[in-house]
Amino acid sequence: MAEPRRSFSPSLPAALALIVVIIGVGVAAFGYTAGWFSPDRLTPGRLVDAFTPAGAQPPLGHRRNHAKGICFTGNFESNGAGSALSHAHVLRRGQYAVVGRFNLGTPNPDAPDATVRVRGFSLRIVPPEGDEWRMAMIDPPFFPVATPQAFYEMLHATTSKDPAAMKAFVAAYPEFARFAAWATSAPWTGSYAEERYNSLNSFIFTDASGADHAVRWSLLPAAQPVLVPLDELAKRDPNFLEQEIVQRVQGGPQRWTMVVTVADPGDQTADPTQPWPEGRRTVDVGTLVVQQIEGERDGPCRDINFDPTVLPSGMRTSDDPFPAARSAAYARSYDRRTAEASDYPRSAPGAKP
Repeated sequence: MAEPRRSFSPSLPAALALIVVIIGVGVAAFGYTAGWFSPDRLTPGRLVDAFTPAGAQPPLGHRRNHAKGICFTGNFESNGAGSALSHAHVLRRGQYAVVGRFNLGTPNPDAPDATVRVRGFSLRIVPPEGDEWRMAMIDPPFFPVATPQAFYEMLHATTSKDPAAMKAFVAAYPEFARFAAWATSAPWTGSYAEERYNSLNSFIFTDASGADHAVRWSLLPAAQPVLVPLDELAKRDPNFLEQEIVQRVQGGPQRWTMVVTVADPGDQTADPTQPWPEGRRTVDVGTLVVQQIEGERDGPCRDINFDPTVLPSGMRTSDDPFPAARSAAYARSYDRRTAEASDYPRSAPGAKP
């Protein structure tokens, strides 16, 4: 029997129109994000571009910032105390595999180690069950500026050939003075293993009862810091940090205690230039153990995007604008360097870190 003929439904044009509107809104949102409708708006691409000085060529195949580094593998030994703050599986008592990266805050993969003030520690914790946790920490106790726009302008000022550019930037963003004072007076060490690394950005942990806790976290080194004058570091090999951490870990695993700091009611969470007052509640949630240094060029961290918004259930971002901006910029940097993979200098067969 022939199928009955269907009459034209007047709702069909409306449905098609709705689909067109939805697609149009999606395209418009994408265009807005890309900056098509506002060429002066800060976009991920413009932020990533700012790491490379005007007229210079970015290092193809490399991360656009924190370009110099070395991989490691190990474990996060959770003691279970973090479960009072978050129901995330990764904070339950247990041992979880990690892949991470020691790094320097520079877009130059060949920068001498003694010329880079900021040292970083990126981490990916992967429990056998539950969601993974990614993070990217640095050793300053606070961030230099309060907003992504200010950070973008800072990058332009620091790479500008105009001697007045940095002076004008500092006048516009007085909060930078605190960071500048730290950068010029804080002591240096000769090892990645002797540094304390800080999340700086605020996040929200949700416990099993549904209560929220605004937190920041830090990794405190088990190794005793040995202070070294900068002029002494400048006399060392340009890659002394990589050489030292390889030798140190060959002698035994290196450890950091992960401490979560909990905000009091009323503490601001949106401004990473402002440390919370002393005396805030802290919780020791476990130990990070670096067991093996892996070559950067072909190691397991090479193609990981350490996006700080990749969080397990039980954790989320706060009103701090930086994690979202970092996520978008990291994604753009990742896309560019993976597209340039053929330009990346891989290790020779059999090469060691």
